Amino acid sequence: MPPRRRVPVAAGHAALTTWVADPAAADRATTALAVRFTLEELGIRAPGRSVEVRVPPFGVVQCVEGLQHRRGTPPNVIETDAATWLALAVGREDPAEAAGGGRLRVSGTRADLTAYLPLFPDHPDDETS
Repeated sequence: MPPRRRVPVAAGHAALTTWVADPAAADRATTALAVRFTLEELGIRAPGRSVEVRVPPFGVVQCVEGLQHRRGTPPNVIETDAATWLALAVGREDPAEAAGGGRLRVSGTRADLTAYLPLFPDHPDDETS
């Protein structure tokens, strides 16, 4: 059974659209809503409990099929800040570059989301061609 959504899809898309239009101008509440929405979306697209994705202080999701942990710190953890996570979610940032630059911290052999990112590659962008 897929996880229950806590963020309504329309509200999540609106927050993400606002953030994409101008990340620096998005307020904390909008950024938090966009992060929670994209984390929920990841959990739906990659169900499981073998990888934990953390975007402090806004949210966390367990995802990706495989061996599950039951207690303590999971063996596969991905952690980043809100701006990097949202940039990954919409395809503005490459996971390997973010990891190489220290903005994406990855531990564990299964902590690889490249098959699932970007979550919203066609999300409206403020840049024109």
